[in-house]
Amino acid sequence: MFTRKLLYLLVFILLQGCSSHMPNLGVSNGKLAACPSSPNCVSSQAAADDKHYIEPIVLKASIASAHDKVMTVLDSSKRTKVVVNEENYIHAEFTSAVFRFVDDVEFLFAKEQDGEVMVDIRSASRVGHSDFGVNRKRMESIRDKLNK
Repeated sequence: MFTRKLLYLLVFILLQGCSSHMPNLGVSNGKLAACPSSPNCVSSQAAADDKHYIEPIVLKASIASAHDKVMTVLDSSKRTKVVVNEENYIHAEFTSAVFRFVDDVEFLFAKEQDGEVMVDIRSASRVGHSDFGVNRKRMESIRDKLNK
């Protein structure tokens, strides 16, 4: 019994150390980073990959207004830290309540067209192989809040 508890403690400590690893993020040539092969990432720019693809967010707004709406949603989210806040790009970190796992969430604002802005999105876990659908659920929840 004691050995099992010690093993769980060691695994937890090791995972905590891994959570500080900064993955490949940001915008390169107008694109967000590709998702890894593991199923713990979703991206609106992964159109050729069904398991990672998620629809982009489309808002009837200007880029500035869409940016402000996304920031309002992020500011109201628990355990969320905005790391990069630029005119056309936002990177935020979401931290889980129990194990303190960090997920990186990105928003890339495309040009306005016909009064709408397309926002490419990406959400990925830093550790683990599967996220049990948490990243997809988070992005759909953000989409719902933005469309209200």
